[in-house]
Amino acid sequence: MATYLKTLAVGDSGRIIGFDQAGGVYRKKLLAMGLTPGTEFSVTRFAPLGDPVEIKIRGFSLTLRKNEASVLLIDKL
Repeated sequence: MATYLKTLAVGDSGRIIGFDQAGGVYRKKLLAMGLTPGTEFSVTRFAPLGDPVEIKIRGFSLTLRKNEASVLLIDKL
């Protein structure tokens, strides 16, 4: 079942399954950063106010703003 990155907690893992239709503006940017469907990641930390979020993906840490992260559709692992 598809969910969003904001529903995960620190230490949770997920797999990217696609992009939200409303997020067309960020889709190319996220794909260029390696956030392709099928890629697994783990949530490293959230900023105190929830923005940005840091994930560990493909061996590196990546920080995303809330509006960028809200575009990702994921499966929780």
